[in-house]
Amino acid sequence: MNWLYLAIAIVSEVIATSALKAAEGFSRFWPSLIVVAGYAAAFYFLSLTLRTIPLGIAYAIWSGVGVALVSIFGWIFYHQTLSTGALVGIALIVTGVMVLNLYSTTGGH
Repeated sequence: MNWLYLAIAIVSEVIATSALKAAEGFSRFWPSLIVVAGYAAAFYFLSLTLRTIPLGIAYAIWSGVGVALVSIFGWIFYHQTLSTGALVGIALIVTGVMVLNLYSTTGGH
């Protein structure tokens, strides 16, 4: 269940971060509401994961997957370019998160 909470935290954070551009400095109500609600949900569900998943592992996965997904979201919906260097960087982040997850213990505090 904690991995599901982590997935919800990641999706909530990606939605909130992606809505920041549309919020235009919190001058637009609905996008701003999405930002606030998304971050609140993200931190709530991230906190639930920390009951059993170590902080370093949870945060690495949360932030690494979030960076990759926000970059992809910006590319698809905001037509932002991703250079070869950016794609390599994203791949390295995802690889690093996978290595960290594979070679770390997930039990204990």
